[in-house]
Amino acid sequence: MEFHEGYNRIVNNDTLTPPIWVSTTMALKNLVDDLRSQDRVAVDTESNSLHAYREQVCLIQFSTPQNDYLIDSLALTDLSTLSPLFANPAIEKIFHAAEYDINCLHRDFSFSFKNLFDTVIAARILGHQVIGLGDLITVYFDVIVNKKYQKSDWGYRPLTAEQEDYARLDSHYLIALRDILEKELIDRGLLELAHEDFKRACLPSNGNGKLPKARWERISGHQDLTPRQFSTLNELCNTREEIAERLNRPVFKVVNDDLLLSLAQTVPDSTMGLEEAGLTKVQVEKFGAQFLKAIRSGQNAPLVARTRNKRPSDSMLARLDRLKQWRKKEAGKIKVESDIILPKTLMYSIAEQGPRDMKKLGLVMKESPWRFEHYGEEIIKVLESKSKTKETPAST
Repeated sequence: MEFHEGYNRIVNNDTLTPPIWVSTTMALKNLVDDLRSQDRVAVDTESNSLHAYREQVCLIQFSTPQNDYLIDSLALTDLSTLSPLFANPAIEKIFHAAEYDINCLHRDFSFSFKNLFDTVIAARILGHQVIGLGDLITVYFDVIVNKKYQKSDWGYRPLTAEQEDYARLDSHYLIALRDILEKELIDRGLLELAHEDFKRACLPSNGNGKLPKARWERISGHQDLTPRQFSTLNELCNTREEIAERLNRPVFKVVNDDLLLSLAQTVPDSTMGLEEAGLTKVQVEKFGAQFLKAIRSGQNAPLVARTRNKRPSDSMLARLDRLKQWRKKEAGKIKVESDIILPKTLMYSIAEQGPRDMKKLGLVMKESPWRFEHYGEEIIKVLESKSKTKETPAST
């Protein structure tokens, strides 16, 4: 028996071959040739969001039934030869929680995606209470997850052998896990539903259709500030961004949001005041003068205003509330999260357009034929309901 550091795995007579490190153009070509011959590949990425101002993909992992590959995406600046693979509908790409990986890969390399299988989506549809990759690996493969390297600085080189092992195992089990989950989906008649969500997962997130908010508006508690304090908080946020970019570190590693809020509220005018507001001596020594300047600027800067999105109509909000309550009730029947019944974006589209018959509803739900077939008539009834109960609106 052998102890496997990456996941604390006890391996019984099946030692794994080392992962193949891909950091040269020739190695990349060999990898692409192998991947193009597969009908499905497992994919994962590692980024450095906890260690750099601008997050970037530092490692891309691929697994086939025969090999595990680690692509050094810092050493290889041109990964365009991977683009046809991700866009190829004949090759299934298996991810766990694909949304983050797809957003990162699209942002850094402009990849587009077709034919995904997302094991976290499958697990949620099946009603799994725990859906982390480590949890699922433990359940299905008797592997105990070691999260020691989860927050590693993946932009640092060279990676240790233990980091490489951890990274390769994040994709190594995905093909086998995918097969198990697919069988469960088929047995329960839910595979078509899963494929609807896999298809939607191919698209990078583009926000929720609302106007983007300034950084200061995304700080929890800013709503309690005065208009003048809004402007001070805005100046403080801008200064923090400048410092973080110069030092190449995440903004929260300069000063966290709570401290910026405290500075905007108390407007200290001295280093002692900065400490009283909560900054450490080290933070005051390194950044104090810059934050004091930002506070002074905020006292005289033009007032900034909160972003105002168009308020939905009362009838739309009423429809939305009824849909929320209905999907929560349906989700409870089969013990899944409510968005499995009706995804949030689709629910908002239905509430906004308010279709009055199945034909119009079908147009709104054209990308969700399984849900339309199984829930369409109920949704029409919910929309037609004139209930005016004064219950607290259901949570999303």
